[in-house]
Amino acid sequence: MYDEDDLTVLDDIDAELESPLDTIEPLDAESVAPAPDPEAMLALLEAPETQQRMLATRAFCELQDERAIPHLIRLLADGCPLVRVSAAYALGRNPSPTAVEPLIVQLNRDWNGYVRKGVVWALGNCRDRRSLVPLTDALKTDISAVRLWAASGLAQMASVGYEAVVASIPPLIEALMQDPVAAVRSNCAWSLGQLCRELPSNVVYAGAIDGLIEALAEDEDLSVREDAKSALLRVGDPRGLQIIETLEMEGI
Repeated sequence: MYDEDDLTVLDDIDAELESPLDTIEPLDAESVAPAPDPEAMLALLEAPETQQRMLATRAFCELQDERAIPHLIRLLADGCPLVRVSAAYALGRNPSPTAVEPLIVQLNRDWNGYVRKGVVWALGNCRDRRSLVPLTDALKTDISAVRLWAASGLAQMASVGYEAVVASIPPLIEALMQDPVAAVRSNCAWSLGQLCRELPSNVVYAGAIDGLIEALAEDEDLSVREDAKSALLRVGDPRGLQIIETLEMEGI
């Protein structure tokens, strides 16, 4: 879907995985009060100047005010990518069912990887069944920075319901086994640990435990193995606990 040479991908993978908001230049101390005034920020969401819209959208990454939601949805399509990414993050802080479809539309059309990353984060925070397919697609096809948060976002399906949890697990297992980026695999392990806690002991649950055990025993990256171990400990699955004990006794 997206090429790893996307214009927004940075020269090294660590930089790519940083937060989009980390790349925005700090504003002057006089420009942003420690506690932004919601009324003033609401007005600036309609400002014609890009810098003022950016200031306002960034403020709602901290503030929660449902009055901002329609404006933030509109700003997802702003001409400035820094406004778009801030609007996405702000909608993640102010989740609403009305934002889900606009976020999905923007995820599918935005050329900017940082914006898509923010959108994926917001979709996860919306905890909505409609987010499942776009998050799954992003985990399979997008650049690594977006896949990273798509993996985490799928953990939020635990709040949506049993069917959403069941549908989230196979793509997470696949990415845990196959994704070339260790940080993405780690997030998959964490999400599987979260989702397994919501499942009865069935075939889907067993498949997730199998995936975590395989990652624990065979992944080449220490951080992935540690996250798989933490997930198994969190779930408390007897088979997983036995494997952990065996590996520790063997000094692995």
